[in-house]
Amino acid sequence: MRSTTVRTAAAALSALAALLLTPATAHAADPGDTIALPVRDALAALPLQDEDRTGYERTKFRHWIDADRDGCSTRAEVLLAEAVTAPEQSAGCQLTGGSWYSPYDDAYFTAARALDIDHLVPLAEAWDSGASAWTAKEREAYANDLGDDRALIAVSATSNRSKSDQDPATWQPPAAGYRCTYAADWVAVKTRWRLAIDLREQMALTGILDSCPNSPIHVALGR
Repeated sequence: MRSTTVRTAAAALSALAALLLTPATAHAADPGDTIALPVRDALAALPLQDEDRTGYERTKFRHWIDADRDGCSTRAEVLLAEAVTAPEQSAGCQLTGGSWYSPYDDAYFTAARALDIDHLVPLAEAWDSGASAWTAKEREAYANDLGDDRALIAVSATSNRSKSDQDPATWQPPAAGYRCTYAADWVAVKTRWRLAIDLREQMALTGILDSCPNSPIHVALGR
């Protein structure tokens, strides 16, 4: 009797674990649906395909719009949200003062002009990985994604321009302590926008994440 009870309890726990880990991938299909998976499982779930940059132009991703018409562009919204010390805001959303932390290079800055707003997964990389087939509105939504704070990040202009349009196979943050977060956030953004990865990118991410906690990521689908 006891062994039957133990087997029943074990089966119930197994079923519960399956329910916690798999419904997102099984049923999430629409924008706003949520996926929750251990990061290595989320990486394994990304479609694998070769990249193709044919036809890419940065202008095909309209960005730094003022979506809520409050006078602040997407760039300014990110700077306001990520400020360590809040800047003063004047007419036209001009920002003065304030301070920011750039996790890419583990450095602080006290001038907004020293910072770029980085698309964690660059626009060209998104194009290569599936965005070439999107509508102009979908690309605009991606380029101005304020719905997930991993998508856009204030970093030093130096580190952003060093990164350019590279993926983790050829560029990783100089601050080694940030690389686990960077890799997990990369997977989260690609999951959110249903973007593919190529083999070298997959291998690089696997190499990083193998030495990181297999923490769950929670992602609301953007499209």
